[in-house]
Amino acid sequence: MLAFPPMPDDKPEKLACYETYNKEEFMLTYIENSHLYNLHEMHSVGMTPIRMMAHATKHMFSNPLSPIAYTEYGRNMAAAGELVERITQKYPKPVFGLTHTKIGDKTVDVVDEVVMEFPFCQLRRFKRTVAGREVGTKDTKLLIVAPMSGHHATLLRGTVQALLPHHDVYITDWRDAREVPSSDGIFDLNDYIDYLIEMLHFIGPDAHTMAVCQPSVPLYAAVAVMSQNKDKCTPRTMTLMGGPVDTRKAPTQVNRFAKERSLNWFESNVVTRVPFNYPGFMRRVYPGFLQLTGFMSMNMDRHIDAHIKLFQHLVEGDGESAAAHRKFYNEYLSVADLPAEFYLQTIVEVFKKHSLPKGEFVHRGDLVNPASIRKTAILAIEGELDDISGMGQTKAALDISSHLPKELKKYHLQKNVGHYGIFNGRRYREQVRPVITDWIEQHR
Repeated sequence: MLAFPPMPDDKPEKLACYETYNKEEFMLTYIENSHLYNLHEMHSVGMTPIRMMAHATKHMFSNPLSPIAYTEYGRNMAAAGELVERITQKYPKPVFGLTHTKIGDKTVDVVDEVVMEFPFCQLRRFKRTVAGREVGTKDTKLLIVAPMSGHHATLLRGTVQALLPHHDVYITDWRDAREVPSSDGIFDLNDYIDYLIEMLHFIGPDAHTMAVCQPSVPLYAAVAVMSQNKDKCTPRTMTLMGGPVDTRKAPTQVNRFAKERSLNWFESNVVTRVPFNYPGFMRRVYPGFLQLTGFMSMNMDRHIDAHIKLFQHLVEGDGESAAAHRKFYNEYLSVADLPAEFYLQTIVEVFKKHSLPKGEFVHRGDLVNPASIRKTAILAIEGELDDISGMGQTKAALDISSHLPKELKKYHLQKNVGHYGIFNGRRYREQVRPVITDWIEQHR
């Protein structure tokens, strides 16, 4: 039996997902606005028999007790079965799985704990302990603001892992919007900024912050608001990595796509409603599967080649290479829905109006003044080959901070890396992470 989400008992204007309280009209609205998501769900269900057959094929032809598993034919069939299974399956939200780190030459335990709860986010802390006792308590506190852009915060696992030996790390773990009941209301850029300010109050004075990609704008706005209010919890530093602070500079394909289409186009073509089989039934969202499709289409040849190589690795018995492929794509193909209000407001303010660099960004009715940032040291990091946020877009944060002394500004261009390489991989660990830590230590 179809269950309707609870109707709000007051201030219905805050819940944009309710256009009517008449159940018949309510269902018509749902049917008209959820076709995209329903087609996706129907496709997933329709592929179930194929996925089950592929799963059975993989195990039948790789069973070590079967002689055929040791033949070329068996290896090809098992590899084909795994490839089809992976292409047709849904990928659940991964876990961070960080259990140990090293401080100096000592191995310590890491406890992943949720320290704050919001309807759309959890604040996680990676507490370092030895024999149950916390260590590194004098290390700098670092809030990592993960992007709310379709992937889960676990995409920054490597980012966190490299920072753990040096800092007391917190991270925003954004919830999949389809899992948030409609009764919890909407979530937009104003709420995003409010969440960050509340988190910084919880962490306390002398905290440091780092935004990876999309949250560069809301984090900058939050710091500006706190600076304007002379908030004692205003962070000591702000590191912005590959963020779209000013997308007028070196616009990328992503920037042009958002700029060239009207807001009505986005509302009509990519915003849909969550189906009835999820807690967020009827919530308006930008589905994660659409964001993933967009990202993959930008480098489709690379993704196709990666899966061809997976097939070859499986046939050749190269388990290490196959495991590396699985690890990356298990993460990359796990996506989350974005609240429509947040997504559409970001399109308008960041990609169309360029409100922050033009000094026109408004939070809760008040103008956000970049010149109010006078004490928070800013580090802007860009990748030379970044095709998501072009060179100069993040550096713009230094330019608009007109009242910030030069010694509190730093720019780092990382050579030979794209967007992902700024915050993950060998060059991040060896060349970018030390720059971040040194900057934080200079301004602790």
